[in-house]
Amino acid sequence: MDSIRVLLADDQALVRAGFATMLSIEEDIEVVGQVTNGQEAVDFALQHDVDVILMDVQMPLMDGIQATELIARAGRGKVIILTTFEREDYLFDAIRGGASGFLLKNADPDDLIAAVQAVAGGYALLAPEVTVRVIERFARSLDAEETAAPGIRPSAELRKRLESLTQREKEILTSLATGLSNAELAATFFLAEATVKSHVSSLLAKVQVRDRVQAVVFAYESGLIRPGE
Repeated sequence: MDSIRVLLADDQALVRAGFATMLSIEEDIEVVGQVTNGQEAVDFALQHDVDVILMDVQMPLMDGIQATELIARAGRGKVIILTTFEREDYLFDAIRGGASGFLLKNADPDDLIAAVQAVAGGYALLAPEVTVRVIERFARSLDAEETAAPGIRPSAELRKRLESLTQREKEILTSLATGLSNAELAATFFLAEATVKSHVSSLLAKVQVRDRVQAVVFAYESGLIRPGE
């Protein structure tokens, strides 16, 4: 089995060194590069094969949000945003930009390793604390839109994508947006985990999003879930 190739992007040398030490212990993970800003992260990802980028947000020359957008657009690796919530408004921007996960910088080593492995395996990952912040912020943004423009409705394109889902897929998407794992979804709907995985893959394709993080955004933007529900 090939190693998961990881790039570390952070302007603090001690942070990079700490993450590199934690990750390098794992037989299936290889730290292939360390960079100090977003521009270097983009350049490295474009020039080398990288599976996962651990991306700080606040860096010189180019911040992690811009770098994430460029890397995701080029399809040159999956980004896990590292955050301390100093600027929680960055989180939603990063989701829109294509980030596949969010992790707290003070996460346990096991959580860091699990996050890298999960994202490399095609899953999206949000730390529980981050899930709450992202959903709360998105709910606030929708409330603001409703106040500014009463009666605002999802675009015709979003409604069309939503209507392409079966009732069961809508139910699974609603539950998925609360942070349930495939195993928890299987228990909730009394389905085999393989069946849930098939439903999730199908609904992601139908609503044209690439992972579970983007699916959460779609669930709110399409009106399937409303703030406060």
